[in-house]
Amino acid sequence: MSLPVTVTFMLADWIIKGLADGTLERVGGVIREVGTKQVVTWLREIAGQTTQVNTLKDIAGQSVQGNTSNNLLNLIFSGANLITSGTNTVVTKQGLANVNQILGGVVQASLGNIALSGVNLVATVANAAITRKGFADVNQRLDSVENHLGGIEQTLEIAQGILQVTTAASILNLGVSVMGFVVIAQRLKEIEQRLQQTQELLNKINRKIDISFYANFRAAIELAINAFTMTKTENRRSSALQAINRFLEAEHIYTEFIDIEIDKKSQIAEEYILTLTLAYLSEARCYLELEEHDTAIRRFQEGTKVIRTRIQKYVDIMLTSNPAAYLQPQFQGQIDLQRLTQIYQWIDPTLNENKVFEMQRDNLFKWNQDPNKWVETLPALIWEPNLDWAGKAFWDDPKPTIYARLPKTFEKIESMIETSRRFEAYQTEVQAISQLGISFHEWLKLTPSTEVKPESAEFMYIIPSTPLELKPSC
Repeated sequence: MSLPVTVTFMLADWIIKGLADGTLERVGGVIREVGTKQVVTWLREIAGQTTQVNTLKDIAGQSVQGNTSNNLLNLIFSGANLITSGTNTVVTKQGLANVNQILGGVVQASLGNIALSGVNLVATVANAAITRKGFADVNQRLDSVENHLGGIEQTLEIAQGILQVTTAASILNLGVSVMGFVVIAQRLKEIEQRLQQTQELLNKINRKIDISFYANFRAAIELAINAFTMTKTENRRSSALQAINRFLEAEHIYTEFIDIEIDKKSQIAEEYILTLTLAYLSEARCYLELEEHDTAIRRFQEGTKVIRTRIQKYVDIMLTSNPAAYLQPQFQGQIDLQRLTQIYQWIDPTLNENKVFEMQRDNLFKWNQDPNKWVETLPALIWEPNLDWAGKAFWDDPKPTIYARLPKTFEKIESMIETSRRFEAYQTEVQAISQLGISFHEWLKLTPSTEVKPESAEFMYIIPSTPLELKPSC
């Protein structure tokens, strides 16, 4: 069945141009038009693979004696009929034709739509026996392939840079399809370990946190994994529903935990927010495995409302009573007005740099006039005097220590917003699967059919035949 999408490792030039000139934007794992909000591409992270172009070069010219067992793209080179005779290596006409056939496959698969003008990679073999010169010709053509692959690598670097994916870390991957239960379990373990470390610190001020519920969450994930390895449909569904019930319980528990910690302006709220995100994702993933797209979309919609509300409250706390503190001169080259504007645009998309500056104009004056007053209003997630200043002399100035933390705190704000956007983009992804008439399991299997993955490629790009107008969720 022909699917209404194109899957590629290369980001199209028109998309790169759109991202550069601002007519397109990346929001979580989707690229969409700024004006219409129509989705033009989905990003999906991929596992690293090793390109095998060098292997072909070894086969063709550097390792042709004896038994040749190297392979390219799982094609066994034994068909090349290598014949070793003294110091001269002779290849049959069919053998060199096979080499060039493989070369053609490499070029077609690796270069995609890149035009190879002026390069003829198909050899015309006129003689029944070709000497070493045949291999020299192949090597020359391989050098041309490598030059073009170098161009691809450069294009990939430009594309991945303009996407700005790495500017803010997130607990969520790009694409709901790559957030399977094993990945969720790994992320949950990371959160639990951070909470255990935090608990050791909080013990010093007699502050207790409850991490016992993480064992129940882990058990629910294991139940889901087992459910979807069962062969009988009724058993799969029954076990999946049991896991869903446990995920629902986790959602209620951690929502309550978040609200308690946000009231305390505690750093623990962040970990509980991330845990809640994984709980909603786990539940929705169960429905997707059951091909219950509409229910999955509803759960993502509900999760988006609950999670975004809490993240926005947490971001407001991290911006402190005077956000202009992030623009003080010592952060020049680290935090600028553009980055601060991006934070505010997540809260209110109508804002621009000029409006944000006007919002902070008085704050800049107030902060500079009395920074000590600002310190007194800091939340515990940035500054906990009973913990951070224990053992220090009362006349010591805490501001240098606090200022040193602000760049990391700002990165945390960006990370939380990125997590929110990625979660919201999952809803858009599932809407697209449903609208395109693709099953979730077909969506999982999407991969470029004619391309070899370039070594530095980090993403696949899923491009619909026409931009999709979906219900805005980001």
